[in-house]
Amino acid sequence: MSEATPGGVLVTGGAGFIGSALSRLSVSPNARWVAVDTLNPRIHESQERPPALHPSAELITGDIVDPATWDHVLADWSPDVVVHLAAETDTGLSLDHPVRFSTVNVDGTAQLMQALRRHNVTPRRIVVASSRAVYGEGVWRDAATGDERTRSQRTHSELLAGQWDFPGASPVAARAGLTPTNTSNVYATTKLAQEGLLSAWCSSHGVDLSILRLQNVYGPGQSLINPYTGILALFVRLAAEGKAIPVYEDGAMLRDFVHIDDVARAFATVISEDYAEHGTTMYDIGTGAPASVFEVAEAIASELGAPTPVVTGNFREGDVRHAWCEVADAFSRLEWSPQIDWRTGISAYVNWYLERNGAQR
Repeated sequence: MSEATPGGVLVTGGAGFIGSALSRLSVSPNARWVAVDTLNPRIHESQERPPALHPSAELITGDIVDPATWDHVLADWSPDVVVHLAAETDTGLSLDHPVRFSTVNVDGTAQLMQALRRHNVTPRRIVVASSRAVYGEGVWRDAATGDERTRSQRTHSELLAGQWDFPGASPVAARAGLTPTNTSNVYATTKLAQEGLLSAWCSSHGVDLSILRLQNVYGPGQSLINPYTGILALFVRLAAEGKAIPVYEDGAMLRDFVHIDDVARAFATVISEDYAEHGTTMYDIGTGAPASVFEVAEAIASELGAPTPVVTGNFREGDVRHAWCEVADAFSRLEWSPQIDWRTGISAYVNWYLERNGAQR
């Protein structure tokens, strides 16, 4: 067997939303860049190469759960960095398809680790896209005492009764390393499993690991055919059709919407040779400035001249009440900060959506 060629970047799920955006920032003419992707028809409108992927990026169509995919990718190549983006996403869907989520997110990660050992490949760094979902309901501060503690998942009976918040307490922003993980749905549990698997493997093999816990990522290039992409695509589509946007619970739940360009910059930073932190590091990637879901829906409706959003009182099992993060660690240690506030980003997103669909305001 000939010696494997060293260097370059391997990105699982590399032809997707984040992978394509990252390729446009980080592909170098001097190093190999390989995107491994199934081109899932639920996400990709065609099985052709996505135009958003940098033209110099190499695309290998394959499934990370299949050992043959890894044997093909690593047969003669030893990447310097592995970026692990491939995953099944969506809270509600994971409750109905736990085997699929476990297979892709957990088994797929294990296949990656096993393939690296099978081919005697030890990358300098692995970067994994984790999720704010690993915090679950997060930490809440008692109004009377000031004490902070984690809260368990809201029960079905509580949600049926419209008990959205935890009485007498207020939510606290998540901060990696300080906020305990406390998963409340299948998807979140598989993302936390990815973190644990990679942390154990990387520690044992002297590989640096960067965990980026992403808030709600959105922006141009997001799949518009995937019903599980996120609420913004749904909200914009409904408003563009002149319909009132339905908002779950009481509309007051907080979310941290972070633009794809800011997310891609965070990934580009941790995979660069200039990034020198070693061991396992974790960062929250968001804006640090949450907005209520109703507020966001209202802004989208206003942009498109749609009716005022309607609060329905409906809910999704496994959804957390509030979710946002502090970005102080990313600012001080990565020298990264979000550049696009949610109002500016969503306005641009609406324009992209209309252009993409040949529509006008």
